[in-house]
Amino acid sequence: MRRYWLMKGAAAIVLIPAFVAAVSFVVMLLWNALVPSLFAGPALGFWQAVGLLVLCRILFGGFKGRGHHHGWRHGGWRGRWHHMTPEERDRFRDGIRKWRHMSHEERREFRRGFRGCGDGMVDESGEPKGT
Repeated sequence: MRRYWLMKGAAAIVLIPAFVAAVSFVVMLLWNALVPSLFAGPALGFWQAVGLLVLCRILFGGFKGRGHHHGWRHGGWRGRWHHMTPEERDRFRDGIRKWRHMSHEERREFRRGFRGCGDGMVDESGEPKGT
């Protein structure tokens, strides 16, 4: 088992820098092919491309690990589904089937007639309450 982890660590030490280098090289090539001719911008060197990738990670990716996924694609709907009663699941399935067969106008009317959750989120005219 220990040998497995050593091999996995050694592979990561080699593959991660190789991946970063390859992506940086592609970024450099794309930048140098597009930006100078389109926007009269400067050409990038390899290390500038690496810096650009790091900057993009900081600005757009953050420093969260892989375990911090949120949203419907990462279990949100699955959790809701498992907490539904069989009757709620049947109602949900029926609603999806009806929605698939509705015309564009019927869907618009359905949305207009939706009153939200609980005591209602919209008034009788379809406007949000409190406006």
